[in-house]
Amino acid sequence: MAKENYTQYALLGLLTTDCRTGYAIKRMIDNSLNHFWKISYGQIYPMLKLLVEKGYATVEDLAQDGKPDKKEYSITPKGEQVLKDWIKQPISDLPVEKNEVLLKLFFGRHQDTVTTLHQLDAYKEKLIQRRETYENIRRMIETQSHDKKDAPFWLLTLDYGLRTTQAAIDWCTAAKKTLS
Repeated sequence: MAKENYTQYALLGLLTTDCRTGYAIKRMIDNSLNHFWKISYGQIYPMLKLLVEKGYATVEDLAQDGKPDKKEYSITPKGEQVLKDWIKQPISDLPVEKNEVLLKLFFGRHQDTVTTLHQLDAYKEKLIQRRETYENIRRMIETQSHDKKDAPFWLLTLDYGLRTTQAAIDWCTAAKKTLS
């Protein structure tokens, strides 16, 4: 069975926000979705074209002074229904995380412990930076987007990221203690 392409649902969902152009969608992905759902820039326009072909979205060319026309997308009622139907479906799988530090640790007996401890330190530092990024996003949502209907759901998603990042930071500390 072919694996379902969730990118279409991500883009349909983004079309329910203030994102109407490929550029606005890319910015929203870079600032939010990419923390938990990777979508490459090369996927956006072909998927938007497919959404239009399926009748899930419409596109309008808007003239700009001295620039090429801008394409503005809108979700259709059919697209809204497809999105709602997908959201209601039960979760099918637990995600499998690809994590380089865990892969290296799994085969850690092939290197000296000092190197492994340095890798755990570096990983923990990246996690601390991620947590700071998430805290900044939280503050931005609470100050600039608190009145948006999506804000409580954005904050819940962000809370997941904050909690899992903190758990990974705590794990690094415990792993170092175990190896020391």
